[in-house]
Amino acid sequence: MSEILSVKNLSKKYDLFELKNINLSIPRGVIVGFIGENGAGKTTTIKSILNMINVDTGDIKVFGNDYKEKEKDIKEKIGVVLDNSFFSEQLTPSDINKIMKFLYKEWDEKLFIQYLNDFKLPIEKMIKEYSSGMLMKLKITVALSHHPELLILDEPTSGLDPIARSEILDIFLDFIQNENHSIFVSSHITSDLETVADYIVFINKGEIILSEEKDKLLDDYGIVRCTEDEFIKIEKDDYIKYRKNKFDYELLIADRNNFKTKYDVKVIDKPTLDEIMLIYIKGVK
Repeated sequence: MSEILSVKNLSKKYDLFELKNINLSIPRGVIVGFIGENGAGKTTTIKSILNMINVDTGDIKVFGNDYKEKEKDIKEKIGVVLDNSFFSEQLTPSDINKIMKFLYKEWDEKLFIQYLNDFKLPIEKMIKEYSSGMLMKLKITVALSHHPELLILDEPTSGLDPIARSEILDIFLDFIQNENHSIFVSSHITSDLETVADYIVFINKGEIILSEEKDKLLDDYGIVRCTEDEFIKIEKDDYIKYRKNKFDYELLIADRNNFKTKYDVKVIDKPTLDEIMLIYIKGVK
């Protein structure tokens, strides 16, 4: 599979925060979920890719082109949803449609109207009268209505009820049926990523600490709960990290089958992405 987005050795230093040597490779035809705590560096990474901030070092290529040299052409083919709205509250979707016609060569008015109708978004209602959920649907509608090849999304299902989130996830899955399309999506709602993502990238304190196929994380990784006597018999190389609780130990392991064979453990729980994140962040080696 060819790369649709490549980030190599990206670094950006602020007074109180630093992105450290970020490396990402996103093939065509996949959804990559970007997870981490608030303040871990997700939005800074996304803004770096979009050339919204100046980075200190790094090589960023989108569609095989340098993100600065071909910025205008690249942004024609990227649909973006950021946490903060870039629309004036005095505008209506009808106004936005007129503006976008001049910004994007491939703007599709019919598709825009279709999404508005599907999401039940009134076309002549001012944005200031929209709920947060309606506003998010509008941003996603705009992102999809100029036929992008890559979607870059920062918390796109935030503020949506479960039914609306399900509708949005279905649209994402439909979008990547075209194998030339990809989605790079950050979200704190990890259950959404468990539903749609092909790969998971985990960032913590400005560093990527895990990049793996989602199915491998959910099918091969495991959580072992044991007593202190059992814990001291387990070799350090056989677990990633552990947490000591009041009554037991929790171990995050990378291969449930091998661990079960070696230690004759009867119960190894399948982890959620939240549990993997928690032990990585709060656990010790």
